[in-house]
This record gives sequence, structure tokens and C-alpha cells, in this order.
Amino acid sequence: MLVNHANPTRADMLAHMGSLQQAAYTRPIEYQEGRSHGLRGIEVKNGPLRFMSMSDRALDIAQIEYRGENLTFLSKPGLNGRNQFDTNGAEAQRSIMGGLFFTCGFENICAPYVTPEGSKYPAGSYPMHGRIRTTPAEHVSSDAYWNENDQYVLEVSGEMREAELFGENMVLRRRISSVYGTSTITVEDEVTNESFREEPLMWMYHCNFGWPLLAEGAEVVIPSRKATPRDETTAADTTPWNEIGAPVANKPESVYLHDLAADENGRSFAAVVNRTLGLGVVIEFDAADFPYFMEWKSMGSGDYVVGLEPSNSSVHGRGWHEQRGDLHTIAPQATERKVVTFTVIEGDAAIDALVARRDALLAA
Repeated sequence: MLVNHANPTRADMLAHMGSLQQAAYTRPIEYQEGRSHGLRGIEVKNGPLRFMSMSDRALDIAQIEYRGENLTFLSKPGLNGRNQFDTNGAEAQRSIMGGLFFTCGFENICAPYVTPEGSKYPAGSYPMHGRIRTTPAEHVSSDAYWNENDQYVLEVSGEMREAELFGENMVLRRRISSVYGTSTITVEDEVTNESFREEPLMWMYHCNFGWPLLAEGAEVVIPSRKATPRDETTAADTTPWNEIGAPVANKPESVYLHDLAADENGRSFAAVVNRTLGLGVVIEFDAADFPYFMEWKSMGSGDYVVGLEPSNSSVHGRGWHEQRGDLHTIAPQATERKVVTFTVIEGDAAIDALVARRDALLAA
């Protein structure tokens, strides 16, 4: 009797293995050299799926592989722990690692911002993509267990606090889980405002895909009803937003704001697929949770990456929302929740089904 990897039973797995860690585990790790020295994380193996959740960086997932193939982008500085660049304006680019996702917010996303004099908001200086992404986790827990449905669950959880004396007090509680026999990672987040004043809550998942998933001939698959260039540089880019070409030395980045279609349940998705590699990664979410969706497309040599970014705020940043009077805020002691899933798909049939799903949403 062989183990059914798509729907394994406890008896099958225990019969075939001395330890279930042959196939699946969660394991605390610590890096020991270079910029990553001292960086703590949780390694999760789920059959052919393997990823790292960074305990010292908001439990964001910095690395992910499927059948040994890397799926995400790692920026030039590589893995790094907390350092002097973390919360210092635009120098955040010296500590942004990329990875499957890093969490942006909560007081700011995108470009650095300084509150102007006379603003109705408290004075502050906010670094690029905010401070939560570099906040180390507390109450970190990792586990692997059989649930009531006889599924083997791999789970990481913890709590991050973004806070300042006389300022904000925002708590992010995060649970990351994956079930053996599936290729899906589920991220369940809730943010609570534990202060006694209304606070801005800008919230974006910066999801980053790189080589070899991202290569010539790969495709961005999004049910986009309209793609709006962020700026003149993007508008001048003649390459279609969904097509991936070869790296080009010093090519500037392009950024698009997408108007996404959703299904009857309000669900939408975005993906990068590579038919040559036979793999893709699909991000799924409730469109109502993310009224903004951005695509960051950098085809520059050495900075070769596509970012897919579900968000409750625009890439134009905090100042843009303040001027419009629609900066998203959260009341004292209130909580907001979001769920995002990442699924690796494999083979032409799965990619074809994803493209058909996109086309059906756009035709509805």
C-alpha cells in the first residue's frame, strides 16, 4: 500500500515512516553568518514544499521552494536581521529582503513620508513601507499535529507590536499554516489598536517572485479589468504588464494599479506562472479586504522581480490619502482581520485552469 500524497491518512504515513519528520516538520533555526547573523526563523517542510518564516521579522516568509526550485526574489543585500537601515527613510531598501511576502505598514506603505505642519494627524516621520516588517515576534510558537479532520497541520504563530511612547500601539497576531498533502500556505492576520486614539492602518502584503519561476516567457495572471500606470516612466514602458522578458541592464521599474474582478463570493487572485518550469504561485484573497492591488515589475538586471501587492491603501502613499481625506484608520481597541493564501500549482492543466478562471471572471 502506497501513501496517497494528495490525501494522506495517519495510518498510511505512520506505516511508511519511522518519524513523520521524514516528510513534514516545523523547526526553529538561527542563521550564523553575514548580515543574517543571529536572525531567527522557523523552517517548515511540507513534502515538496519548504519555506522559512522569519521570527525576527514579523514572521514574514523570506524563502520558499517547491521540489527544490526557488520561487521568490531575494534582493542584493540577502537575508539580514535588524540593522541601522530598518527604519531610516529610504534606506529601508538596504534591508528589504523580498521573499514570498513582507508585511508593509501600519502607519505607512510605499515611499517615506513626513507629516506636514498643520496636519490633523500627529507629527511623524515614516520609513519606506513602514516599521512592522522589521518588528521581531513575541510568543512565537511552531507545531505539527493531527487535527480533528485527520489532517497533519504545520503551524507557526506569534505576535508583533508596533508601538511608541505617546504614540501608536498596534498589535499584529499572525498564524501561518499548511496541511500535509497540499501545496497551500494560509496566512491569518489580525491587527488590534491597543491605544486610546484612532490610528492609521495602512496594510499591504508585498509578495515577490524571482528566478527561476520568473524567467523569459513567464506570465503574470491577474483578472485585471484595468491597469493604470503609476507614473510617466511606467506609461512609457511598451512591454505588456503581464509579459516577462529577459533582464535588461539598468531598466527602470514599472508599477501598475489594477482594478480586479472578483467572483460571486468576492474572491480574487493574482499569480505568476512559468509553463517551461511547469510551476506557478497563486495568491488568493477577499477583494473587499484589499480595495487596492499593485503590480511591481522590475526587469532590471540584478533586480529581476515581480511584486504582487494586495493592499488596503494605494501605492501613492500616505500623503495622497491624507490629501484625499480617505486615509484608512482603526478605532481604539478595534480589530481588523485578513486572510491570504499562497498555493503552488504544477503542470499545464493547472495553469490552463487558472487562465480559464481569469478569463471567466473578466467575462462575467
